[in-house]
Amino acid sequence: MALLSLGLLLAPRASPAREPAALAASPPPRAFSLREAITYAEKRNPDLVAARARVQAAQAAARVPWAQWLPSVGATAQVIGSTVNNSTATILSNPRVDLPRIGATRISAEPDFTPYASTLVAVGLRQEIFDFGRIAAQAAAVDAQAELERQRAEGAKLDVALEVTEAYWAVRAAKSVAQAADEAAARASTHRDAARAGVDAGLRTPVDLARAEAEVARFEVAKVRAQGSLAAAQAVFAAVVGVPDAALDAGGEAGEDEALGSLDELLERARDGGAEIQEAKARVDLAKAETRAAAAQMRPDVFLTAAISGRAGGAPPSNGSTVGGHGFAPLVPNWDVGVVLSVPLYDPVLAARRDALREVEDVRAAELQATRAAQEAAVRQAYLGLVAARQALVALERAATAARVNHEQAEARFKAGLGTMLDLVDAETLRVEAEVERAVGGFAVARARAALRRAVAEVR
Repeated sequence: MALLSLGLLLAPRASPAREPAALAASPPPRAFSLREAITYAEKRNPDLVAARARVQAAQAAARVPWAQWLPSVGATAQVIGSTVNNSTATILSNPRVDLPRIGATRISAEPDFTPYASTLVAVGLRQEIFDFGRIAAQAAAVDAQAELERQRAEGAKLDVALEVTEAYWAVRAAKSVAQAADEAAARASTHRDAARAGVDAGLRTPVDLARAEAEVARFEVAKVRAQGSLAAAQAVFAAVVGVPDAALDAGGEAGEDEALGSLDELLERARDGGAEIQEAKARVDLAKAETRAAAAQMRPDVFLTAAISGRAGGAPPSNGSTVGGHGFAPLVPNWDVGVVLSVPLYDPVLAARRDALREVEDVRAAELQATRAAQEAAVRQAYLGLVAARQALVALERAATAARVNHEQAEARFKAGLGTMLDLVDAETLRVEAEVERAVGGFAVARARAALRRAVAEVR
């Protein structure tokens, strides 16, 4: 029967079931309303905590390009042994200190392969003066990446709200099923007692009593399973919300079935504010920004450079003057200040990267169009699903009412001696199944409504 399999429907991600005795002995869990659960989950849900951390990391990365406007300071210290034909001091280039060529020239008629020592100690500074928009393009690219992470976080927030909403209504539906099972078990016990009294009075046959005993056992099993499904649904609810408790109950407001708008209105809202569409737009913006940043790397650059150095070469210069220390002591001081214009005339790697990123722009634009179509289909599907679920719930309400009236009539006929235990059992089964189906139908409406809210990016 439907009552026995409801746990799989309402709590598909439930943890392993506990013993019924442990369930009965455990204290009742605390209860959250749906609004309280969503608010709590927005602060504590692990997925959202991770999403916010990614947004903060992207925002921190967005500050990196602007640091290129700050002065950079570097230093170098070198000790070199080499030949010094046409030079008396040898230094290695390095990216930290800009050093002009300074030093006497050693001229000899024949090459000299005798090694001489050279030393260098220098501190240099470089300051950006004008970058022709290169840094701004880089900053725009990382800003676009931060915006993409923010849109992803918004989508994760909507996903968590959907999960919490589904888990909340699953608990409420499981509670309704558990209540129906409790009431059915109580009625079965009453019918068994009535059948036993009838058998003792000679008004009923032992078959009626045996059938009544079987029905009591069947509904007791259903009651235990319904309690297990409720406990599993409460455990899932607690995990989704992010509370440290082992279980969380659904309390607060009663069910709602407010209209969310016409299909055309919902489609328009999804086109403007759908989370998937906003994320796809952010991807398009990021691709464009990265293309501009790659192209900007080929622009000129103007910067100020300055350095203070001490150096010495061990080889005697042509003028015959020497410096003490044989080149091992950087005793010759110098300083320099300059303005440098650097022009990358052509870099095939940068050009290829720029062209590749332009192709990525086309891909992201095509993905945006596909996302729009998928989002519109999702809204239509969710809307029609909600309409169907509401219509089914109306029919299930009528069926539950009719089943309850039928059961009351069968019970009255049984008490009057006009009906059999088989008729009463059939009426009881029909009533319980109708009440369970009504609870499942209410859950289906709530889940379809939550899916529609998610599709149009509306948080409860």
